[in-house]
Amino acid sequence: MATPRDRLASARLYFVCDLPESLGQLDALLEQALLGGADVIQLRDKDATEDRLLAAAPHFREAADRHGALFLINDRPDLVGAARADGVHVGQDDADVAEARRIAVPDAIVGLSSHSPEQLDAAHPTSAGDRPDYLSVGPVWATPTKPGRPAAGLDYVRYAAEHASLPWFAIGGIDETNLAEVVEAGATRAVVVRAIRDATDPRAAAEALSHGLGTRVGVPS
Repeated sequence: MATPRDRLASARLYFVCDLPESLGQLDALLEQALLGGADVIQLRDKDATEDRLLAAAPHFREAADRHGALFLINDRPDLVGAARADGVHVGQDDADVAEARRIAVPDAIVGLSSHSPEQLDAAHPTSAGDRPDYLSVGPVWATPTKPGRPAAGLDYVRYAAEHASLPWFAIGGIDETNLAEVVEAGATRAVVVRAIRDATDPRAAAEALSHGLGTRVGVPS
């Protein structure tokens, strides 16, 4: 059976999902994203209470288990165990990687946002405990999901392609219309939010993104 880190190594399409009004809507959206080829799903809702996050977590866990995908939670290493998540994603202004590892369950995956070559370089320390399991690289384009965060641009994607030794995912404003530019710049993995969440057909959108990244939809893990 594939371990979480095995799944991370082969993951290409990463869907960050905030919480809709109803958990029924959430179940449908996650199922369509995963059927379309998402390899990672992340629960991210900065405005949700802890109780609401924990109420939603089983829906993410069960969907991920059905499809052999990873389930991560955003910015709450303290909830990894209770949520039965595979790990946590933290930003530059959140708990640092070593602290997130200490707080989360043993062997939890820890991902880290990066927005510049300097931050990418700093994410490759010699100490394994300080080193994230993966990075996000961006935002490639400005996005309303990160208000006030300037675009890092395709040059940063090119820098990551040349210098990163950790798995990394391009993020920020990526959708079917511009994915080819990101891939041409060197990305083989991508994080999306609106490209699936707001699509008329989320499964078709995920399939198009998966194929654009070179993944094979429907292959068991």
